[in-house]
Amino acid sequence: MEPGLVVSRATDAPGSRDRAGFALRTVRCLRDSPASAARGASTVRGRRLVAIDGPSGAGKSTLADAMVAAWPGPVALVRLDEVYPGWHGLDRGAALIADSVVAPWARGAVARVRCWDWRADAPGPIRAIAPGLDLVIEGCGAFDAVSGASALRIWVHAGEAERRRAALTRDRGAFDPYWDMWDAQWRRHAARTGASAAGADLIVRGLST
Repeated sequence: MEPGLVVSRATDAPGSRDRAGFALRTVRCLRDSPASAARGASTVRGRRLVAIDGPSGAGKSTLADAMVAAWPGPVALVRLDEVYPGWHGLDRGAALIADSVVAPWARGAVARVRCWDWRADAPGPIRAIAPGLDLVIEGCGAFDAVSGASALRIWVHAGEAERRRAALTRDRGAFDPYWDMWDAQWRRHAARTGASAAGADLIVRGLST
């Protein structure tokens, strides 16, 4: 696993000893290999679904990239950054992923990622995801996007100062004017939906850089 990504602890999924046991087994696997974690993920129709959530700049993309690169089989990665309809679209982006990606994927149908063109600030192309693939969803709002689905939920966290530094460095100034607004929007979303480490199967200490 990449340096800087350390599993800190697992939490019990309410009312499910099997999920609690799975989480503990996956902690041990994730310490050694993202691919091992993928092999243990919950299944829907024989396919695995993983949601990676947490505040901006914590390292969600880093973890998602590591898992997908080492994934033991065909997998699709969907980033909420692809879908948010603008800087005020966190809630809407999660809802779009739930409706157009997770729901059809769970039925075994073609899923469609309705991308957002950030340059044009307008809807962009639609990307299709073939049935039968494992699915990793990453980004602020991922837990909400998989609400009600059987999924491995991973929460990635880091200190506020280091999150901000990592996010602003990563986006080379493009994020600077929007950081405060986005972080406040994220906090409102988390308060409304209950997204937190307490709802995760795994909690990961992450660093983006």
